Amino acid sequence: MRTTGARRLVTLYLPLSLAAIVLLFPFYWMLITSLKTNRELIDLGGLPFWVFQPTLEHYQFLFGETGFMRWALNTLTISIAATAISLVCSILAGYTLARLRFRGAGAIAAAIFVTYLVPQTLLFLPLLEVVRQLGLSNTLWSMILTYPTILIPFGTWLLMGYFRSIPRELEESALIDGASRVRAMTQIVLPLAMPGILSAAIFSFTLSWNEFIYALVFTTSTDIKTIPVGVVTELVKGDVYFWGSMMAACLIASVPIAIIYNFFVARFVAGFTMGAIK
Repeated sequence: MRTTGARRLVTLYLPLSLAAIVLLFPFYWMLITSLKTNRELIDLGGLPFWVFQPTLEHYQFLFGETGFMRWALNTLTISIAATAISLVCSILAGYTLARLRFRGAGAIAAAIFVTYLVPQTLLFLPLLEVVRQLGLSNTLWSMILTYPTILIPFGTWLLMGYFRSIPRELEESALIDGASRVRAMTQIVLPLAMPGILSAAIFSFTLSWNEFIYALVFTTSTDIKTIPVGVVTELVKGDVYFWGSMMAACLIASVPIAIIYNFFVARFVAGFTMGAIK
């Protein structure tokens, strides 16, 4: 019994504890940095992993002297809108490529995968010209309409594989009973594919929330910026870095994403999967 307990400690609990420490350390570092005074931040003789004189001055500066609340609202609006657009397009494209037989389906699927591999650093210049031609520069729509260019290929590829894992016999039975293709998709396939759809939605939301290049290039006004761009451009003045406020902003921005991944993915996806199996 003692041997089994020691082996379990070494092979299970110790690795899990080390992994938890590594994963949670960035959050801890952002927290203690945001609570330190400016004097303690630059004190090289102090203990870097502890706060001796906690203060909320950096949070007060962030909410009172910057447009952080506006950046957060912009980021949330853009992320929700871009995710919704991308999810609708990805579901339709993924279902079509996975279920319908037509000439060129394989080539289209390969082209979508290659499109996802193209880096944003090669796309932001032509997209900037498109945004200017449409008169959408320095607006939220410039990001809402361009973010799907990187979200739809991934969502389509993910959902295409998930739709293929669902037995065709379920749809064929519905079609034989008189259901239309649209009804078979919406009432049979989509409920079973909900775990994949939820995963694609969470991943798309995360990418939109953290996107930096497009938001930096397409916006100039402070009230249009997102959190990633606002933190970098407004909290860095020349060679002066407002580390306390920067860490406070990063902590606040990262917590919702962490909650989404830990709560929704672990519980909702598991629940939907069990429902599908039943």
